Amino acid sequence: MSAASEVARRRTFAIISHPDAGKTTLTEKLLLYGGAVQLAGSVTARKNQRATTSDWMELEKQRGISVSSTVLQFEYKDAVINLLDTPGHKDFSEDTYRVLTAVDAAVMVIDAGKGIESQTLKLFEVCRRRGVPIFTFMNKLDRPARPPLELLDELERVLGIASCPMNWPLGDGVDFKGIFDRQTNQVHLFERTVGGMFRAPVNVKGIEDDSVRNALPPLVYARVCEELELLDGVGADYSLEKVRRGEITPVFYGSAMNNFGVQLMLDGFLSMAPPPAPRLVGDRIIEPADEAFSGFVFKIQANMNPRHRDHVAFIRIVSGCFQRDMTATNTRTGAKLRLGNSQRLFAQERETVNEAWAGDVVGLVGNYGFQIGDTLSEDPTIKYDEMPRFAPECFAYLHNENTAKFKRFRDGLDQLLKEGVAQPFELPDAAVRIPLLGAVGPLQFDVLKYRLESEYSAEVRLEFAPWTIVRWLKEKNPEEAPKPVRGQTTKPRPNLVASYDTTLALDAFGNWVALFSDKISAGYFESKNSEKFEISPYPI
Repeated sequence: MSAASEVARRRTFAIISHPDAGKTTLTEKLLLYGGAVQLAGSVTARKNQRATTSDWMELEKQRGISVSSTVLQFEYKDAVINLLDTPGHKDFSEDTYRVLTAVDAAVMVIDAGKGIESQTLKLFEVCRRRGVPIFTFMNKLDRPARPPLELLDELERVLGIASCPMNWPLGDGVDFKGIFDRQTNQVHLFERTVGGMFRAPVNVKGIEDDSVRNALPPLVYARVCEELELLDGVGADYSLEKVRRGEITPVFYGSAMNNFGVQLMLDGFLSMAPPPAPRLVGDRIIEPADEAFSGFVFKIQANMNPRHRDHVAFIRIVSGCFQRDMTATNTRTGAKLRLGNSQRLFAQERETVNEAWAGDVVGLVGNYGFQIGDTLSEDPTIKYDEMPRFAPECFAYLHNENTAKFKRFRDGLDQLLKEGVAQPFELPDAAVRIPLLGAVGPLQFDVLKYRLESEYSAEVRLEFAPWTIVRWLKEKNPEEAPKPVRGQTTKPRPNLVASYDTTLALDAFGNWVALFSDKISAGYFESKNSEKFEISPYPI
């Protein structure tokens, strides 16, 4: 098969949502319909069932939430699907944002009983800024839900995107009987399965069929017919070009827990989602079918297999063909690397990858010294700049409680910082050098502490610091900046006007930052120093 044909088969997408909207459950059910699993695990009722396939970390299984992004690949019909399950909790938004750099589309899961929630809005904005096409799945119709027309109105009013319902729910809660497919004008009546573990049996009928009329309470049937008539008159017209430009979102209704509407969504998504897109490097456009292999590291994960203490770097292939044992250049360091131990991961199950194409995600196992954002390419002039940068919103000191285990503490912390779990800072004036870490949310610190203790047998204690705001500093006139004295390895302290509660620190790259505990202090600092310094909430 030609390179163009292989690329055209690929569909790489992420599932995003607010916590508890059913994102990981939908991931599980897509795997079920894709034939990747035969028995879907339930996220909540799992006493006598298996844990969710995409949740591999013990902490995820304990809490019933996703705390790290997971990459899963499977084939469905003629397509090769790369599915990335992301954390829904806002404290892990950094990991989610990085994943969105590696996808060509996103499925947004919305709880039909609650509508659009805060984290959904934030993730949608990230997708819109990146121009990622968005498909919407209104979930949990098996529970009491808001009226479907009201949900569509909220989509357009809050998110500012036109919506086109591809199907329509027949009732909700106990009255939820199935889905009307607006493309084929057929009704899919569903039967419940035990725990939603197996594929839902489906009977396909027309909307006027007596079995459809008899399956629904008279008032529900009359309301559905009225809503469908209204949609035909005033609903947004479907346009594949607008979908792929991110101007319109196709909307699907269903219940992931009960497998209602999941296959309709998957089939519809695959027919509309774009194949891998070109990427821009300076003035160059890198096409997926280009001959030279290139890709970038968007995620690093250690200890996915605790018995082997491994390191996995996840590479999104942008162009060319990846071959196991090929040689590529890390364009950040200039080092040529033999990419030998390439694997496809399915939670904790693995298989060797001998060949992969643009759009695929490959895990490179081994200590290659990668950093998040690194470019791997046969053409050393290609360097992707895809990774978003984030300002921490909470800070904590990480104490090593057992000096006999300091090496384990240091090794574990170094690895977790490479993964981007937190950002390190240094206080030059501190009498004792205790690691100061910054993160988007406090739950990231819980994960860091848990992993240090469980994976590295370190004994640690977190002490939260008072700062909530960070600002990066850069001299506007570098020639006026203080000069380093002989033997000084860090940048000289800048001459600033600062209040008593301003703390200066250095980031991991030796750049000066100012830390504040409130917006008033930050505002005062900016007003006094903006003439001489560029002051930014992000690394400059």
